[in-house]
Amino acid sequence: MGRGETQRTAIDELLALPESNQLRQNTLKLITNLRVIIVQQQETLTEDEQELIMNLSQAYQQWEETTKQQGVQQERRQVVENLLKFRFGSVDEELARVVDSLLQLTPEEFTPLCLELSREDLLARFNSHQ
Repeated sequence: MGRGETQRTAIDELLALPESNQLRQNTLKLITNLRVIIVQQQETLTEDEQELIMNLSQAYQQWEETTKQQGVQQERRQVVENLLKFRFGSVDEELARVVDSLLQLTPEEFTPLCLELSREDLLARFNSHQ
């Protein structure tokens, strides 16, 4: 990645890539691992390593935030799928297609829909929005 301004430019270019870019995701994982390793050697940090940590901080923060958001989304998906399983016994292909639409709603909005609407009403309501 170089040093100084070259390093900062490389990190800025990496962060400018779309979040869905696989190169960005993989590189952020590697950068995060590198940062953790360097920080663990905190007693013996060279000036270059200190600069590297500073330059990697923004990338690390973005990786951390993205990881948290993905965790929240996975948890919400699990809640919706569990509500549908509880209500209908299983989540088949038809019900699976409405999960993404339900996830666009707040928990206060999707919970009553999952528990109160019939299967047919759920499918009719959310298949028309796709």
